[in-house]
Amino acid sequence: MSWIINLSRREFCKSGALLGGGLVLGIHLPAGLAAAQEAKTAAPIIPNAFIRIAPDDTVTIIINKSEMGQGVYTSLPMLVAEELEADWQKIRIEPAPVDPVYNHTQWGGIMGTGGSTSVRSSWEQLSKAGAAARIMLEQAAAAVWNVDAQSCRAENGFVVHSDGKRRLSFGALAEKAAQLAVPQDVAVKQAKDFKVLGTVKKRLDTPEKTNGKALFALDVMVPGMLTAVVARPPVFGGTVVSVDDTAARKVAGVKDVVRIDRGVAVVADHFPAAERGRQALNIVWDEGALAGLDSSIQLQQYRETAATPGAVAAQRGDFTAGLARAAQKIEAEYHLPYLAHAPMEPLNCVADVRPDGCEIWVGTQLQTTDRNAAAAITGLPPEKVILHTTYLGGGFGRRAVGDSHFVSEAVQISKAVQAPVKVIWTREDDIRGGYYRPAALHALVAGLGADGMPVAMRHRIVSQSIVKGTPFEGGLMKNGIDDTAVEGASDSPYAVADFLAEYHMAPAGVPVLWWRSVGHSHTAFVKESFIDELAHAARQDPYEYRRKLLAGHPRLLAVLDRAARKASWGKASVPGAFQGIAVHESFGSFIAQVAEVSVDKKGGVKVHRVVCTIWANHL
Repeated sequence: MSWIINLSRREFCKSGALLGGGLVLGIHLPAGLAAAQEAKTAAPIIPNAFIRIAPDDTVTIIINKSEMGQGVYTSLPMLVAEELEADWQKIRIEPAPVDPVYNHTQWGGIMGTGGSTSVRSSWEQLSKAGAAARIMLEQAAAAVWNVDAQSCRAENGFVVHSDGKRRLSFGALAEKAAQLAVPQDVAVKQAKDFKVLGTVKKRLDTPEKTNGKALFALDVMVPGMLTAVVARPPVFGGTVVSVDDTAARKVAGVKDVVRIDRGVAVVADHFPAAERGRQALNIVWDEGALAGLDSSIQLQQYRETAATPGAVAAQRGDFTAGLARAAQKIEAEYHLPYLAHAPMEPLNCVADVRPDGCEIWVGTQLQTTDRNAAAAITGLPPEKVILHTTYLGGGFGRRAVGDSHFVSEAVQISKAVQAPVKVIWTREDDIRGGYYRPAALHALVAGLGADGMPVAMRHRIVSQSIVKGTPFEGGLMKNGIDDTAVEGASDSPYAVADFLAEYHMAPAGVPVLWWRSVGHSHTAFVKESFIDELAHAARQDPYEYRRKLLAGHPRLLAVLDRAARKASWGKASVPGAFQGIAVHESFGSFIAQVAEVSVDKKGGVKVHRVVCTIWANHL
């Protein structure tokens, strides 16, 4: 992977000339254009191109989403290649720099990756960029041949003339195309005309990841770089009272010991020395208000809270009246613990703070937030902070941190020691001192009619808020309800006439963060488990029970039916195995699964087979 260097426009033009010309194309939606124009008047910005076509026919796509294993370094180039009619073998990728033109099209004001939005938010943006570039190449070929542009068409990296005798490669046309005006309001293909989208392509990032060339932040080496580890409080919210670093400074290779906001950093020539130095520290901690935090006490508090009405997240009909008319009442409680993200690559960051600028190498999901945090710490203007987005060895929420703590630590330490520093979190550091999916308690009550079907249901959730205090609070929290805490429950698709969903925001304390599917990671489990409880109480087949309740949701019903059919519902393929079924919608995808599971005499559980069907709404 090559890096985009922070260049002024004059420098970029010079380097472009040295490279022998080519087409650099910046295309964005109107909102992005406005942001870019504002940035131009405020300060110089990096070239805003999404597409770069070089004389050697390579097409480089600048990707403004973070690659953490989910495949955006392939799916997003496919959007461009489809409309550009590019040769897939010539496609290259580069991570985007931090600049307003690369901001998320749906989040407004920041560059970031999350919420399963990468393809959806980039679809129109990159498709139009590809289509515009194709038109410019076709116009350039028409000018070379002195023919009508309508007689020219792009295909597989070339522009060919309708006479079948003339053709020019994209690279040969790039410089001439770059002199043309970028067409506006271009039309994009209908799905029936797709050649690339919907096909299987080899991932563009796989070669680098298998031959060792892929650069993760943990791989970054900078001349003169030191390595640091941080001793953080043993209790969330704790602070340093005093530190004796005498023994730590005597460890061979230790260069410095630095107090920072989140603890005490030991800086050394290499990681082993830094870790030994940390172990030699003698720190007195003020453990703060959470010193007595106890899981069992917290659970009891959540239960007491769940016994009271919460903020109304969703309501249909009159739950109280519906329950009073029910023939049978069913209650259930589900408690889900805090869960760590534990990405394969533990957190790390390289920062090089100098008087005239700051450079950062990091696997992050919130580039703008992290850059701005570094600017605040250093006192530098944001345009003097250059952030390189490396590959992420997993993230899915853990590297989308509103307080930018793992970046801020590196910047603070580098500023203090006046040298480039790589801060490394050990696996233990992240598990015991990171951010977590919130613990949650769900209390459900349902009333069944004489036919066994639910006529009334109440779903109460008690959990901490993820979005409170983050840049997303304004859009994801209303009337005291964190949308991410109730998603998948408040919008339950099951046809229950009298339905009520309520939310209690639990006290903050343990640091929490979006965890992969966020609220769906617990609401889906609870919703589907409770439906099974109701089907069992009604003595009805859980698959047929769901079918009756999903009559108004054809896509959920379709994936449910297909999963049941493919799994031969009711006929487990393994003797002694049991089948379970579930269906859920999240982030525009409709999913149903059937699992075949057996339990041995000692209580051991074995999963023999899982059949999954999915309908991706945004495709």
